[in-house]
Amino acid sequence: MSTKDFSPELGHPRRVTLIGSTGSIGTQGLDVIDNAPGQFSVAALSGGYNLELLARQAVKYRPAVVGSAVDSADLLADAISIAAEEAGVRDYAPELLAGPQAATQIAGYSEADVVLNGITGAIGLEPTIAALKAGHLLALANKESLIIGGQVVKQFAAPGQIAPVDSEHSALAQALRSGTPDEVAKLIVTASGGPFFGYSYEQLRDVTPQQAMAHPTWDMGRMVTTNSATMVNKALEVIEAHLLFDVPLDRIEPVVHRQSIVHSMVQFIDGSVIAQASPPDMRLPIALGINWPHRVPGAAVACDFSTASTWTFDPLDESVFKAVKLAKLAAAASGTHMAVYNAVNEVAVEAFHEGKIQFTDIVETIERVLDEYTPVNAELSVEVVLETDKWARAHTAQILGVSA
Repeated sequence: MSTKDFSPELGHPRRVTLIGSTGSIGTQGLDVIDNAPGQFSVAALSGGYNLELLARQAVKYRPAVVGSAVDSADLLADAISIAAEEAGVRDYAPELLAGPQAATQIAGYSEADVVLNGITGAIGLEPTIAALKAGHLLALANKESLIIGGQVVKQFAAPGQIAPVDSEHSALAQALRSGTPDEVAKLIVTASGGPFFGYSYEQLRDVTPQQAMAHPTWDMGRMVTTNSATMVNKALEVIEAHLLFDVPLDRIEPVVHRQSIVHSMVQFIDGSVIAQASPPDMRLPIALGINWPHRVPGAAVACDFSTASTWTFDPLDESVFKAVKLAKLAAAASGTHMAVYNAVNEVAVEAFHEGKIQFTDIVETIERVLDEYTPVNAELSVEVVLETDKWARAHTAQILGVSA
């Protein structure tokens, strides 16, 4: 396994590739770069279907390679040409990639130091592996790729090659610096509780998509916001913490912290608890991720302790929010059960927003498909994971009467 040092080279801007540049993580990542002049440069950009925004980003940062999920390099070229004309830029001609494999190709682009994977969903798996294979530091916001890929992803990663960007895992990584692995007693992963904290299970049945999107703290996309409402997001984060930090699942505990100031905590064997606290701003973990293991001055605003405030912590009601317990059981069952869990959830969330199922059907469907799943008797590989993902999506779509 590689012993490469992934620390930034002093005196040289760190070259950043952004996967999902037009999404929430990507746009905030570019904001971090804007506010740290001379510290970073943009090596490559890969965006989704918002060609207008992607083109403006490309013309502003002028990366050598630009890719889009839109399956037409001509449409991307036209968008960049328009954006360049509007900005008065005449000499910019990047290499263009288009289609479903563009993100993976760009993640492996050699002229980069760090790849920020900000895609949401299982489609982030192949870019994650491409970045690791290319030897880049991976600033990982796409939790799903690690969760469904599990040990397959870890076998490609050198020590120190994955820098977590989720606020909870960034907090854990920071707190873990306070002790050795043998001194860790427990990881405490905080949750905002979402918009339905205190609801009964019966009350959850009538939740509407509009209510599920009303997160009390964070401004996120539809999938992540809905996952936060069902607590599936916290379930995925518990599994991600297990994989990132090699702490057993029974020593990882979710705790509801409504203020979203303490992003997670580590309890050590002597009874000490180290917490990472900051106002809810994803620019802090993004900045630390792309500059890992060093901090970026002024990345975000600190807590103001001159003003009175109260922080509360409550146990997660697992009789109402069953997603975390279900994920722990799935992760312990086999190397592919979490691929099923994630795939079912993604299909069910879309069905919920299309008005095809109730809110509580999301987690109930995950449980049903997991019960009906029999792992394949084959060596764990990327191909096996992707085939499992494909089966789970098709099976869920058949159950719910929707398209996969």
